[in-house]
Amino acid sequence: MLTALALATTCVSSTPGGEVAAALLERRLAERIDRCGGLHVLVAPAPRVRAALPVARRRRWRVPALGRESYAVRTVGASIVVTARDTRGLVYGVGWLLRHLDVVNGTPRLAAAANVTLSPRFDTRLTQIGYRPKNNSYDAWTLPMFERRIEDFALWGASGVQIIAPVSDDDATGPLFPAPPRETLAGIARITHRLGLDVALYYPELGDYTKPGQVAAEVRAFARVLADLPHVDALYVPGGDPGHTDPDHLFPLVARQAAVLHQRNPGAPVYLSTQGFDAAGLAAFYRQLDRQPDWLAGVFVGPQTRDPLPVQRRRIPARYPLILYPDIAHTMHAQFPVPRWWPEFALTEGREPINPRPAAYTLIARRFLPLTQGFVTYSEGINDDFNQLLWFQLGWSLATDPQAMARQYARMFIGDPAAAALPFALEGNWVGDPAKNAGIDRTLALTDRIRPARFADWRLDSLRYRSVYDALVRHRSIAARQRIAAVQAAPAAATARIALDQPDGPAVAALRARLFALAERLWRQARLQLSVQRYGATTIERGANLDRADIDLTGRRAILAQLAKGFPLPDRSRRAEGALYDDLGRPDAEPHLVRGAGFAADPQMYETAIDGIADRTAEDGWPLPALDYAETLYDRPIRLRYTGLDPHRRYRLVATYAGEDYTLPMTLTANGRFTLQSAFNRTSNPMTVEVAIPPAATAGGTLDLAWTRPPGLGGSGRGHQVAETWLIPDPLPSPSHAGAPR
Repeated sequence: MLTALALATTCVSSTPGGEVAAALLERRLAERIDRCGGLHVLVAPAPRVRAALPVARRRRWRVPALGRESYAVRTVGASIVVTARDTRGLVYGVGWLLRHLDVVNGTPRLAAAANVTLSPRFDTRLTQIGYRPKNNSYDAWTLPMFERRIEDFALWGASGVQIIAPVSDDDATGPLFPAPPRETLAGIARITHRLGLDVALYYPELGDYTKPGQVAAEVRAFARVLADLPHVDALYVPGGDPGHTDPDHLFPLVARQAAVLHQRNPGAPVYLSTQGFDAAGLAAFYRQLDRQPDWLAGVFVGPQTRDPLPVQRRRIPARYPLILYPDIAHTMHAQFPVPRWWPEFALTEGREPINPRPAAYTLIARRFLPLTQGFVTYSEGINDDFNQLLWFQLGWSLATDPQAMARQYARMFIGDPAAAALPFALEGNWVGDPAKNAGIDRTLALTDRIRPARFADWRLDSLRYRSVYDALVRHRSIAARQRIAAVQAAPAAATARIALDQPDGPAVAALRARLFALAERLWRQARLQLSVQRYGATTIERGANLDRADIDLTGRRAILAQLAKGFPLPDRSRRAEGALYDDLGRPDAEPHLVRGAGFAADPQMYETAIDGIADRTAEDGWPLPALDYAETLYDRPIRLRYTGLDPHRRYRLVATYAGEDYTLPMTLTANGRFTLQSAFNRTSNPMTVEVAIPPAATAGGTLDLAWTRPPGLGGSGRGHQVAETWLIPDPLPSPSHAGAPR
């Protein structure tokens, strides 16, 4: 009886030049099929196809027109021919075959006609691999695991991978490393080149190059890194994040490194990014570009960049193509945050969860990629797997249908076509209030109906984990709100304390048990580090959201502190005082927030208010409304607008300033004319302030408030955050005013 691999070899033949792609196809078929069932595939470079076909079929063969990365798949009699110019194209063609191959009872069947010739729209289609402790999975991977991963990237159309240099903004080694970084990175480079793909090096400049000898030392260090890597086909140097080198020192340094690289690989392009610079630094960067250095091939545009990509395209000389560097890993404090994300999700699932976002990233790619020559997706492991493969396909065609791509994903990795609906359902789970989103329960039911094939891998469990976690958040949120309502309705403090101690219930306990079991499976299958203590993640923010599964969603400590002061509990909204209240950061409770353009028009949120969450939790004693906040980026103000105010009454503003543990001075102005606070520094987190509103500011019945941070700063653009506001009228009686304030 034939072994699975031996059986697969009877389904596949190849010619010289097709061995790598054919062997890859054989291995993947061996996992899937019991019989060829009429599937016979020839994998061959275009000049060798005719001679490899049976004599009777040779006259049917027509050589397709093939570009550098093109491939063709053709039906010739009973054979399917996969052809291209070289190994890279042949692997792409094999990927098309696997993505369109259904397996029914062990028999393969093509789901599409084998008559395609395809070429990529964008030349650069990379993803980043960081073998470093901050990564949520790769720092525990062996080279065979990386080989499988990079093969998947190639099968989905990647042009290469970008590896982070062994010295970056992270520890040089980590407790989960199975091998030293230089050994692993060299192995990754060899695997990538064997598949015909490019190896790019991401090399941050972390020194102080104003000091004597530092530039020469950095050039020597760069040369040592190159010597350790068998292949480097491109160099990417970030301006910041990490690194803080001003452009007037950065450009001469990278010019010297480019010369070292070009001694070894004369055709290797060198790219710089605009990340991290303040306004003055960005202006200096543009001045350097205006000199049009010949060693520079282009500019990559990533997170922590003051100027949006369209602005940079207008400002940067046309000879330098742009490369998009999209963050596909993160939900908040990110380049493309999830819009109007509910605080219960942010507190629990956090910044780096399993995060398929098919609609969002299709919109983003279609908006920005036409201004570029391609992309390098910024990833921190496998939590963003679906997004990575979607980007590769969008790099071939912006007309890619994400639903069709999801069907291919389900076919190739799970084996049940019903799984194609999961990425969209999970994206929908994050729309709106989890306690009111019954679609979350339907998504879990869909997940539970999936029947995986024998070849299904960790990807199904990752989608299951997200589905179960969303359901856990939903039902814990419902239980938390029931407790809060019971506390507020309690006739006495003792009764309120009893209500506060009520458990979440058996349904939540069952979901929690499932979540922990899936986390264990994902650690064993893919080394996904969903917990700091259990699996060695560096921090909770780095994907370890299992450690937040039990986080308090009721605000228990703050409520107990209030009960200790007296009963009944005060109304936080201060409605009895006539206050106009905003719980900023909670999408259904910020009626006066001016949201701006919105995600669809502004996916980087440069002109849109962002709902965020603090670096603290309710266990720190913070009231729930203080944990979430509104913020805007760079020089754009946070705006609140009130209409229908009584011009005959005085008003005062009470505000809670809270958010991340770092902060910047904020200036508060009213109606663009009245400065209410100038360069105000928060001295505690949270901090409550009270400001009188000048009567002249409300004399017209409308009040516009704007908070800004100091202009011209760089970095992430964050740092001015407001958690709560109360606009409270003077308690003295005043003449009635037509219309209620809003």
